[in-house]
Order: sequence, then C-alpha cells, then structure tokens
Amino acid sequence: MASTFHVENFGCRAARADGEAVSDQLRAAGFCEGESAASDVVIVNACSVTAEADRSARAFIRRAHRLNPAAKIVVTGCYAQRAPRELAKLQGVSAVVGNSHKALAAEIVAGLVGGAELDALSGHGFTGCGITPHGQQEASGHGFSRADEALNKDGALAPEGMLIGVASLLAGGAAPIFADDRFAHSFIEAAQVVPGAQTRPNLKIQEGCGNRCTFCVIPQTRGSSQSLPAEIVLSQVEGFVAAGGRELVLSGINLGRWGRDLPNAGRPTLAGLLQQIFAQTALARLRLSSIEPMDWDAELIALLAEFGGSRLARHAHLPLQSGSDAVLRRMHRRYRPWHYAEKVAALQQAAGPELTLGADVMVGFPGETDAEFNQTVKLLQALPFGYLHLFPFSPRPATPAWALHDAHPVPSEVVAARMAVLRALAAEKTQTHRSRFVGRDLDAITLRTPLEVNALGRTAALTENFLPVEFVGRLEANQLLRLRVTGVKDDGTLDASLVGPHSAQ
Repeated sequence: MASTFHVENFGCRAARADGEAVSDQLRAAGFCEGESAASDVVIVNACSVTAEADRSARAFIRRAHRLNPAAKIVVTGCYAQRAPRELAKLQGVSAVVGNSHKALAAEIVAGLVGGAELDALSGHGFTGCGITPHGQQEASGHGFSRADEALNKDGALAPEGMLIGVASLLAGGAAPIFADDRFAHSFIEAAQVVPGAQTRPNLKIQEGCGNRCTFCVIPQTRGSSQSLPAEIVLSQVEGFVAAGGRELVLSGINLGRWGRDLPNAGRPTLAGLLQQIFAQTALARLRLSSIEPMDWDAELIALLAEFGGSRLARHAHLPLQSGSDAVLRRMHRRYRPWHYAEKVAALQQAAGPELTLGADVMVGFPGETDAEFNQTVKLLQALPFGYLHLFPFSPRPATPAWALHDAHPVPSEVVAARMAVLRALAAEKTQTHRSRFVGRDLDAITLRTPLEVNALGRTAALTENFLPVEFVGRLEANQLLRLRVTGVKDDGTLDASLVGPHSAQ
C-alpha cells in the first residue's frame, strides 16, 4: 500500500506555493494525500515572520503528534531555517528541513519511509546529488547538509555544516537537521500548475529577498533573490492555459525584483516578463501578488494601463508598514510616505476607479510615538485602500529591530489600542470601497464554492479587481462571468446577479 502524506501550510502565498510543489513531487512519486490524523508523514510548512506564527506551528506539531503518534513529522519552511534545533527537540518531529534544502524535502520524506517511494523520486530526477537551481553544481557529492552543533542560543544556524545522506534518516536517533546558509537547494520549481484544488493557483517565480528591513527575518530564512527563468515561466503559463486555466497568480517573496539576478543581456524585468506572457500566451487573466512600492516602475504601471481590466487584474498590494517618515527610516524601508502616495496616484491613473488597493501595516514598531502613529492614520485615511492587513510588531531574533525593541519597546496595551483604531479604519475603508460598486457590472471568476454557500443555491466568485462575491445559481469553478453587483452583505461579500459570460471566455 502506498504511503500517505499531509502538508499543512502556514504563511504567505509563496510559502503555500512551496507546499504545493512538495505535494506535487510526492504525488508523482506514488504517495497518496490524506488528512493529518491518518497520514504516514505530516509535513509542516512553517512560517516565522512573527512570534505568533512560531507558536501556531508548534501548536499544530503537538496536536498532530497527539492525534497521530505513529506519523513521521517533517518541519520545513522559514521557521525550520531560522531555528532548526528548537524544532528538532519537539516530540514527534522526525526531520527538520530548512528552506536551504526544501527542494529536497520530498526526497527526505521518502527517505523516512524508505523503499519504493525513494526509488520513484530518484526516477523523477530527485537523486539527492548535485541538485541546485539553474544548473549550479553542488561542491559535495552527497547533496544534503546538516547543521552542526555550533548553533547559537536562539537556535539559529552556524555558518558551517556537516554533510549527511538519506540513509542516516533511517538510522533513528535525534531528528536530523537539513539546513545551512548556502541556500543551494532553496528554489522549488513546481510541477506544471493546473486549475485544480485552487481555481487560481500561485506560480512562484521568485525566491528570497535582499532588502534587509530591520524587522524582517526573510533574508536569513530564504536567502538572496533568485528568479525562475523566463522560458520556464512561459512554459508554465502555456501549460496552465492548455489545462483550461483562466486566472493565474504570479507570486514571490520580493516579486518586483524578478529577473535582476538572471544572466540574460539587458537585465530582465518583471514588466518585460509580463509583456512576453501577454504576447506569447493566451492566458485570460494574470494577477500579481504583493509588490514593493519602489518596484512599481513606469514600465509596469504602463502595462496596468494597457491591460488592466482585460488580461491584468486591477488589483495592487503595496506593503506600507508605516505612514511615518521616521519609522520607515528606522525600518530601513526604501521609500518615504510621499513616495508611496505618488505610486498610489500613478496606479489609480493607470487602472482607473476600479483599482482595489491593499497594504500591510505594522503597529508598535520600537519607539513608535503617538505622533508617528497618527501620521500613519492620516496617510491611511487619505489613500483609497480597499483592504488593509494589520499586524503588531513582533521582535525576531538576530534582526536589528530585536535590539531596538529591547531599548524602546511600545507597551502592549498601547499596541492593542492602536490596533483597534486601525481595525475600525480598515473596516470603514473596505465598506466604502465595496459599496462603490453596487449597481456596477464586474468581471469575475467562479471559485470552489463552500458547501454551506452551495446549499443555499449560490456560487462564490472573485471579481477581477479582487472583491469576494456571491450570486444565485450553481456553477462550476473556473468560469469567467459578468456579474451585476446588487448589494454588500454584513461580512463584506458582494451580492450579485449573473449578467452573462465574460467576453474572454
């Protein structure tokens, strides 16, 4: 009987894409997917952007082990890279695979269960020897590395590691750690993306980040920027269209920096890649995930003006973090509040009033004063946001903001009060934005409708400009439609009636 696995994803779109890629590799090797309580292997793809993310991952690991003590638990993702020893000590954990080795996660899982699955993975090109992104060569002939004992008190990686092979996984003992600071196996090139469990799947085309914001662990946990070559991206898009896909989401850790590490002449850019996709494929709709404000250059904004509302979704997520110049400087963010406002104005002019704008906002960065917080509030009030992702500052070990927090913490009760202010403002912004579309016709794509919505004879969809909507009638997922918005429900979902099929269908 084939071994079973379950992948539990935490964190951002790019992390989810990693989990989906590992799942694809395991299915290709003959594994069967199941629930965590009944699977032979449970893979925890853990985020570490905040302390709460760490706690959530640990809680899931403990629960998974309690409900399924026979399962082998493999932890990967950013938490596994940042603090591997901490995770290796948890009861039930069989292996820790940092982001530096996540491209080998499927083979490591196969090594845990042994036998035919490992052979099958080797037959798919995952041999464990010399597998690195874009044709680089591994210095060792073994292809795996394990962090040595010289880890610091926070569990972070030492600069050097010792090499081990898959066979050591079968020998028992303490949970092995596969992680180092080279990130030679960090990029997972996904199997062909198709419209399946996700109507609108993510295609991760970029990995890592070099911005060095003072609060962020991403450079430590994912390394420097790496880009999927354009020819592979185009092949993926063509395959997605051939499989009946209608909307594809391009994602990355620092998506706007795609192409800057590639050797091609003329320095490839994200805008240039989009031009190739529109010219060489029949993809109906492309959506971009989060892009830093300074990476929305004139060429990319011009594409939004040309293709927005037809083949490019009128939806832009620009991380803000703070509306205070002084706080942005302490964060080492590469823009000022007026730069941000200028980018928003340019995007609005390009996309028109249908643009849905989103942002990340951090509350309680070390030293944040009442005056600095009020500057953030005023900027948020002035700009036409359709939604806001709000989160309190969380000190991360080995970042500059860790020491800033130690010296100038913002009291937790002050952070809670400020979060309440911004939650109210965010709710008001969302309601105002969505109410503007009542009586308007919008393009949308049908999603996999939740059972409770389907039971009411309704279908769930997402508009081209990123608004959740429901309408009367039962339709399958992945249909492009034209809907007329009739109202806004209490939970913010738009009510709509079906006008007809989208012209692109």
